[in-house]
Amino acid sequence: MPPLPPAPSPSSSSAPGDFSLRQIAIPAFGPSLLFGLGEGAILPIVPLTARELGASVPTAALVVAMISIGSLLNNIPASLITMRWGERWAIVAAGIWSALGMALCIGTGHLGLFALGCFMVGMSQSVYNLARQSYMTEAVPIMYRARALSTLGGVMRIGMFAGPFLAAAAVHAFGLWAAYAVGIAGVLGAAVVGARIPDLQPPPPAPGQAEPASVTLGSTLRDHRRIFLTLGIGVVLVSAVRASRQAVIPLWAEHLGLAPAAASLIYGLAGGIDMLVFYPAGKVMDHKGRRWVAVPSMLIMGAAMLLMPLTTGFVTLLLAALAIGFGNGIGSGMIMTLGADHSPRHGRAHFLGVWRLMSDIGSSCGPALLSFLAASLSLAAGIATTGLIALVAAGTLAHWIPARKRRP
Repeated sequence: MPPLPPAPSPSSSSAPGDFSLRQIAIPAFGPSLLFGLGEGAILPIVPLTARELGASVPTAALVVAMISIGSLLNNIPASLITMRWGERWAIVAAGIWSALGMALCIGTGHLGLFALGCFMVGMSQSVYNLARQSYMTEAVPIMYRARALSTLGGVMRIGMFAGPFLAAAAVHAFGLWAAYAVGIAGVLGAAVVGARIPDLQPPPPAPGQAEPASVTLGSTLRDHRRIFLTLGIGVVLVSAVRASRQAVIPLWAEHLGLAPAAASLIYGLAGGIDMLVFYPAGKVMDHKGRRWVAVPSMLIMGAAMLLMPLTTGFVTLLLAALAIGFGNGIGSGMIMTLGADHSPRHGRAHFLGVWRLMSDIGSSCGPALLSFLAASLSLAAGIATTGLIALVAAGTLAHWIPARKRRP
């Protein structure tokens, strides 16, 4: 089958000549920083709290997974919420719902209710991410789109990175419950800032055209099935590789017998590289096209993972981890940008809900496949297979991402 044709991208209501990312920095990126900080604050504490409530180690891992499960199952409802309430109020509702989930985690001594609170946090995550992506897609001119969405993803990662440090200080001073207090403050702050962003007006029909017919989830799946079955498969593979990378580095460090402090240092340095390169990568995507970043991102991560089983100590593992961090960092916002490029102006939330669902399916399946291969074959085989999946993802993206049209 031939590559997909260039996606028809709507022009934003903002005039490109008058637009600057600095003008929208606080209303656009402030909520993402705060929301990421709030979620990052509780993630390391959730398994510890579950253990305090009497959970076994496997049960505690399941409780942690409830956040991802909540996000996965709520992607389609999130599209309905965003279509019904609009992006601004969906962002506000997501912050409030997340805060309620964290409050339940603090206020209960029952493991089941604690797991429900974690599930609520995951639900809010899907609503927030979809509404934020939909808003930025419509509000930002297309020539700035990749930079805006890469920055959106990068700022969220910065918040997730900083959250555990703030939580650690709070826990040291007041106990485990204080981490959830930090989380509540973060997500409520995101809701407050999000409430101040202007509402988007429904796009008018093109001159000479009638009002578009009502868009449903079914019509979205039908009308865009070719994109979901081609480029969408690439998104599933990319998400699987990205999710697996979080387990690959610490597991292989333990396999090599490195001290926990050394493993943490390697993981932290890889995360630091990850957060430094998102804006330049977005600029390349805007000026050169999406392929120039999407394909190298997966090639670099795939090569690094294939080489990781050959590492023998701290230095060689650090080099492989830095390559993984760089590859992942330049791909910040890539999935959101591709989804925005192909989303229709009418019914965009439905399209992005399905797009995010495919991404979350990949994020869930990647670590599960790594775990299965590590248990049945070896950890090295699991890591190498993940690297091969990254190379397949690179080939898929290279084939299906539309070629950049030359500007007149």
